[in-house]
Amino acid sequence: MKKRLLIRGGRLIDPASGMDGIYNVYVREGRLEAIIETASDETDITSTAADLEIIEAAGLLVLPGLVDVHTHLREPGFEYKETVATGALAAAAGGFTTILTMANTLPVNDNQSVTRYIIRKAAEAGLVKILPIGAVSIGLSGQVLTEMVELKEAGCVAFSDDGISVANPAFMRQALEYAAPLGLPVITHAEDPELSCGGTMNEGTVSTVLGLKGIPVAAEDVVVARDIELAKLTGGRVHVAHVSTAGTVELIRNAKQEGVNITAEVTPHHLVFTDEALRSYDTNFKMSPPLRTADDVRAVREGLKNGTIDCVATDHAPHSTIEKDIEWSAAANGVVGLETAFSALYGLVSEGVLTLNEIVAFFTINPARAMSLAAGVLKVGSAADITLIDLDKNWTVEAETLRSRSKNSPFIGQTMKARVLKTIVDGVVIYNG
Repeated sequence: MKKRLLIRGGRLIDPASGMDGIYNVYVREGRLEAIIETASDETDITSTAADLEIIEAAGLLVLPGLVDVHTHLREPGFEYKETVATGALAAAAGGFTTILTMANTLPVNDNQSVTRYIIRKAAEAGLVKILPIGAVSIGLSGQVLTEMVELKEAGCVAFSDDGISVANPAFMRQALEYAAPLGLPVITHAEDPELSCGGTMNEGTVSTVLGLKGIPVAAEDVVVARDIELAKLTGGRVHVAHVSTAGTVELIRNAKQEGVNITAEVTPHHLVFTDEALRSYDTNFKMSPPLRTADDVRAVREGLKNGTIDCVATDHAPHSTIEKDIEWSAAANGVVGLETAFSALYGLVSEGVLTLNEIVAFFTINPARAMSLAAGVLKVGSAADITLIDLDKNWTVEAETLRSRSKNSPFIGQTMKARVLKTIVDGVVIYNG
């Protein structure tokens, strides 16, 4: 029998229920037993029982467990970059209790056996909840549709060829038509391969100065525009991954106003950095989509704030030094982000760009709703997935202390506020910071 747990006197913020105050949170058998405001006259559940473990949370933030709808855990096939277990530990250290993992493994998660392998490895790790995303096409080839019904039965919660854009519009239409009756979204990696071909950064002033071939914003915008039209045609659900351009924000805003079934995410790095960071030639700033201009960053921030973009997702993409500590043109795209995500967004609170309650929503109920997940909320009877954060605690991002197997973070060396102290899954403390 699991011990009962009391998280006492913390500031609980739950955007789903509108709670924001000082509460005692009681957990029994892995579920929330009671949430009692400390100033209320309601009779408190006894806090002296022998089987009760108490966590003193005064001065701490108590949140629903964070949800990340876009990670790459690399297993099977690329275990030298990350494994399900090391990725789960990185997620726990970042305060995440539920993460979704993309299909671009080796073999690709395009069949039930790979899906079940990932779920089994997640159970063996015994840390966060890991939900697989199945491939849209067999082998990520963009040619033959996967058996979506079977993938859903095995445990997949969405479909995506992320890392590769579905180039053929007729094939994308077919994918949306097949996914629609399953009630699952198709996540689009919006990048026209003909427009981005050979590019290694955003096309603009900085790429010209550096002498690097650029990727125009149109490479993203035209695919988003296409997929919006296909969503209208099919009635399917489209989720736009890693939004990075002002044009995409406008397209999604207009589509939502028209009632299109569309959601979207943005990464912390596309909210914090611009292409000016690439003047250092640091390959930890090389990613897909690339870092854009200050105007794009402003538009994406505003799109997140006004609800055009639904949530923040890390696009955690581990790469070893083999892929990153090389010349710019040959270096792999992608950065790790699970352990720094909340702190990076909290920096925007300090700057007055976002509010604390907004960023909590972007990491909890909003991603859960976008993917139709039973997560991101604290209510009696729900799973006791909880994150405790010290907003005043400073910490410096150091490669050697990151739990991820790979260290390719653009935040290395930066000092941040807001440190995850405890991550709780089903009433069990799985991470102590």
